[in-house]
Amino acid sequence: MSTKDYYELLEVGRNASVDEIKKAYKKLALKYHPDRNPGNKEAEEKFKEITAAYEVLSDPEKKAGYDRCGHEDGGFDFSQAAGDFSDIFNDFFGGGFGGSSRSKAKRSTTRVPGSDLRYNLEITLEDAFKGIQVPIHYVTNVKCDTCQGTGSEGTIKPVQCHMCQGSGRIRTQQGFFTIERTCTTCYGEGEIIQNKCKKCGGNGRRRDEVNISVSIPKGIGDGDEVPVFGKGEAGARGGKCGDLYVYVKIAKHDTFDRDKANLCCKVPIKMTQAVLGGEVDVQLIDGSKIKVKVPEGTQAGTKLRCRGKGMPCVGSGACGDLYVQVIVETLNPKNLTEKQIELLKALEEEENANMQRQSERFFNKVKKK
Repeated sequence: MSTKDYYELLEVGRNASVDEIKKAYKKLALKYHPDRNPGNKEAEEKFKEITAAYEVLSDPEKKAGYDRCGHEDGGFDFSQAAGDFSDIFNDFFGGGFGGSSRSKAKRSTTRVPGSDLRYNLEITLEDAFKGIQVPIHYVTNVKCDTCQGTGSEGTIKPVQCHMCQGSGRIRTQQGFFTIERTCTTCYGEGEIIQNKCKKCGGNGRRRDEVNISVSIPKGIGDGDEVPVFGKGEAGARGGKCGDLYVYVKIAKHDTFDRDKANLCCKVPIKMTQAVLGGEVDVQLIDGSKIKVKVPEGTQAGTKLRCRGKGMPCVGSGACGDLYVQVIVETLNPKNLTEKQIELLKALEEEENANMQRQSERFFNKVKKK
């Protein structure tokens, strides 16, 4: 058992935080790791010491015992735990150097799943309003229909790889450490196909066109995605299929602008309607028409709200609103009738008289001051 001070070995103070201890160990472990110092017994011994120090100081309970009693309580016995040093290092670095003695279990029987796929779909605003079924076509890896995804043709089943004993990994001992690499016989599969499927070459999947129908819900927004589970790429050798994500783009509409569940459109009205008020016909996104009341004295650019006449909200029965923006049309001076000209002259005279009365009142106030 080493009696060197663990804080001195890791070159940290006694009040060092857990993060500081980890950082110090990482720096020293990389420096003294035997793989970087082949044949250097001094570096190997140093690596053992700093790993022992880290194993104690990184554990709150062991650290507390070491702080109280030193090596009598918090020490780490090399003779009893020498085989665990590579485990400590690999747990810390994620297995960057060699393999862990605890990783000798058989390779997981879970097959490699297929990738998720993305499909870009453009629809109209009318389609988004009512919801539609859209047929889509794409090419991807699909499960082989000859071997049903197993990669093996006929009744002959795959056998366990004799080189890695089904683990998919080969481990070799180099001094104190165990080096792990992918098995070159089965290429990490852990088993050997004795009679490969001729159609897919033993992969269990092949390239083919997929034709499906996707349901686009009412009220879907621009940029929203529709997941279709299990319709992505097929997994290798019977692995789970990925998912398909349909990304929706809504084409720009000639009449309506959209803001979430609300719609907005511009409707021209006559100047007399703006002044006197009235009603105007407005066509909705579903093709039907409604009459919208225009109040007296409506200004150009005013937005008239029609509740519940916008887009449906996905997953609920509610709908947004329609905002009708009023565009006041002026008279074309070149196409006026004689009667219209006479009426405009009369209007001008009235406006001039009104302006004169306002001017007189203004100057009378100034004189009084």
